Amino acid sequence: MTRTAVIHQPDFLPWLGFFHRLLKADLYIVLDHVQFVSGTSRSWMHRDRIKTPAGLRWLSLSLQKAPLGTPIRDIRLVPDHAWREKNLNILRENYRKAPYFDCLFPQLERLYRSDHARLVDMTLDAIDLICAAFDIRIERALSSEMSPTGASNEMLAGLLRQAGATHYLSGLGAREYFDSAPFDRAGVEVLWQEFNHPVYPQLHGPFVPMLSAVDMLFNCGAERSRELLRSS
Repeated sequence: MTRTAVIHQPDFLPWLGFFHRLLKADLYIVLDHVQFVSGTSRSWMHRDRIKTPAGLRWLSLSLQKAPLGTPIRDIRLVPDHAWREKNLNILRENYRKAPYFDCLFPQLERLYRSDHARLVDMTLDAIDLICAAFDIRIERALSSEMSPTGASNEMLAGLLRQAGATHYLSGLGAREYFDSAPFDRAGVEVLWQEFNHPVYPQLHGPFVPMLSAVDMLFNCGAERSRELLRSS
């Protein structure tokens, strides 16, 4: 029996390509034991982009300072609610005219007004919210609760072996540092995602791809978004 796994950091309100991979897999291994990275193009764990009349804008969670090398699981959110209300105001201001604003915004309000202390707890709840909208049901495991060893491809292959995965569905961005040997030794076949970004009606001018998945949900609603994701 085949068992396909995805391994990825718990990003905040991720883009459509992230959920397309979950749609095609049986298990999502949350890579939460690795170092939190901020201030680079790889910094998607606490933020994603939305579309505004003035162009693209980051929607970011406020984090407490942590030493370099702190794992994702130990990153904590700033405890006050001011930044949460600011984020909600940004979403309200830029999507209040979207056709499905009244369907999605109350759910995001509940997300932001929950008392999450850790980044990983809020990001996973946000992922669950969008998975429910897309009707994606997938088993989940935390790498921090497994026995991760090594780094890079060796570490990924080890996690897959522990999870009993027969296949690993990887995003195309990993090709540049991919080494097949560890996966071969683990008996895991690597599959590469094939994703054609859907084009859908958006607010604020011409279509822009690779935004947070909430952009499509605000504009298209859950039912149409499910169709678009599955046709991509």
